[in-house]
Amino acid sequence: MNALTSLSENGYGASAVRTARDAEYDVISRVTRLLRQSDRAGGSAESIMAVHKNNELWTLLAADLAEPGNALPEDMKAGLLSLAGFALRHGHSVLAGQGTTDVLIEINMSIMKGLRSGGDA
Repeated sequence: MNALTSLSENGYGASAVRTARDAEYDVISRVTRLLRQSDRAGGSAESIMAVHKNNELWTLLAADLAEPGNALPEDMKAGLLSLAGFALRHGHSVLAGQGTTDVLIEINMSIMKGLRSGGDA
C-alpha cells in the first residue's frame, strides 16, 4: 500500500482509526468480561486470575494518571487515582476471601460507560 493512498481508497473507513480511548475501553472490557465469567467470590483459579488482571489494569491506569504529561484535569486525575486505590484494595480483599468481584465489575462498567459517552465516568 502506498503511504500516500488514503485509507478510504483501500476499503478502510473512518472507523478504522482507533483512539486511545477505544484502546482503554477494549482493555477494560476484556478484564471485566473475565471478572463476570468467573466465580464472583474469588475462589476459583479463573477468578483469581481475573482479579489479578484487574489489579494489573488499575495499577497501570494509576501509573498513567500519575505521569506529569497526563492531560486530564487535576480533579479528574485525583478522583480516578482514588478509585484505583479502592479497586486495588478491594481486589486484594477478594483474593483474601473477604469480598466479591461485584464492586470491581460495577467500577469497570462505570468507567467503560464514561469512555463511550466521552464524559466523566
